[in-house]
Amino acid sequence: MLIKLLQPARFTQHVKPLPLASSCPVAGMTCQISGWGSVTSPEVTFPEDLHCAKVTIVPEERCRRVYPGSITSNMVCAGEHRNRADSCQGDSGGPLVCDGRLQGIVSWGPGVCGDPQKPGVYVNLCKYTRWIHDTMRRN
Repeated sequence: MLIKLLQPARFTQHVKPLPLASSCPVAGMTCQISGWGSVTSPEVTFPEDLHCAKVTIVPEERCRRVYPGSITSNMVCAGEHRNRADSCQGDSGGPLVCDGRLQGIVSWGPGVCGDPQKPGVYVNLCKYTRWIHDTMRRN
């Protein structure tokens, strides 16, 4: 679903469009996630400020091994085993930004956030860019 604004957004120093990725992410790519989701797990504690973290795109084969039967080509996994950075409850719908471009959208994870063996799962936005552009052009 795309949301059409009644009037154009006012761009400022702090509000500006994020360009869509022009290609699919590759394993090892460093990306950034941000959101107001829980900062603890399994108990849920929401922050007062926006939080950001760096995550790394995980090879598709590894992601499919971790989540057998659940991963499609429309998904991409990312996580960070060194510092346990991850998206968490409340972050769904948030951005996965790689090289300054919107590469994915927070979708789901294993339930316990920050598990270095179980990366977060994101919508692989490169699979939808044509649909996004076509839909925006028609409306």
